[in-house]
Amino acid sequence: MILLAIHILILLGLIVSAGLAVYFKDLLSAAIALAAFSLLLSIEFYLLQAPDVAIAEAGIGAGLTTAIFIIAIRGTKRFEENE
Repeated sequence: MILLAIHILILLGLIVSAGLAVYFKDLLSAAIALAAFSLLLSIEFYLLQAPDVAIAEAGIGAGLTTAIFIIAIRGTKRFEENE
């Protein structure tokens, strides 16, 4: 019963973080929301007894991809310009 509640909370967190990634206009905030999504996804994989997939998701999804996004965002303007 407790495990089911944890799964539901993680899945709700996935939905919220995905929605925030789409909603945010600031690219850095959207990249952080995607990192949170990836971290929650890796926790879900671990709870589903797939630790190898969880480690790969945490390392590549939350770590490497977020770093690449942040490096790419550094080359752009942070906020949209209002004309």
